Amino acid sequence: MAVFDVYIKKVAEYIEAMQASGRQVRTFDCPSGPERLLNGLPVRVGPGAGSGIVLRGDTFAELGSPEAGSCAFPLWTNNTSLVKDCRITLIGPDILESKGASLPFGQIIMAAGEKLSEKEHSVFDESQYISDQIEGYMVKSTPGRMWTRISNDAAERGFGFEALGKALMAIYKSHAPHVEAMEVVFVTSGKEDVGRLDEIAEQVKKISKDIVRETWLARGYDILECTLGWDCGSCPDKAVCDDIKTVLKVRKKKAVDTETA
Repeated sequence: MAVFDVYIKKVAEYIEAMQASGRQVRTFDCPSGPERLLNGLPVRVGPGAGSGIVLRGDTFAELGSPEAGSCAFPLWTNNTSLVKDCRITLIGPDILESKGASLPFGQIIMAAGEKLSEKEHSVFDESQYISDQIEGYMVKSTPGRMWTRISNDAAERGFGFEALGKALMAIYKSHAPHVEAMEVVFVTSGKEDVGRLDEIAEQVKKISKDIVRETWLARGYDILECTLGWDCGSCPDKAVCDDIKTVLKVRKKKAVDTETA
């Protein structure tokens, strides 16, 4: 059993509990493969497709603001039977039903593939926080949180959660070719419903930090655990960390050269 399997099962139990409690739950089944997922989307998707900025005056709807609440995390497994490929589940109102609203926001991305390993973990973690890869969609990220805005233009063209889910799947599958199945869950039904995901998110966060540390140890770097909690893609100290990693790499090479001289 992979480390996240139990939490993928907990997400399935969460969806069942939401259905049993009378929440509005909708599912969208999509075609597989990055190209087919992108076919017919109302907005452009890919590196540089958007500016990464949506001003408040141009906002159709806002998701996951600090006041509304948010929760976001990725999960992966080698057991493809645990993930329904290209399934998008929406609990609560859709974007296009929420003009002018500020909704709570939960986002869970689950990936499966027999060849997936800890090597892909950082890709899954960082790909949550796409900043300029979806036209008309802005992401402000803080640890384990997802604060986003959808532009008026994107909404007018029909950008809803089905389109967002397809875009995220295409981005993930293009970055990690070992992914065989992907499933995305969105929650907008209420702050309390999103808050119920925090317990799962905290456990996932702890495991993620252990995986990152073990990955660097395997490369020969004993890096102190980051205390900021930011995802690398949005951390203000990313440049500093990159410099440290470069220095460590150079030092390690010099040490090897010295031993072999």
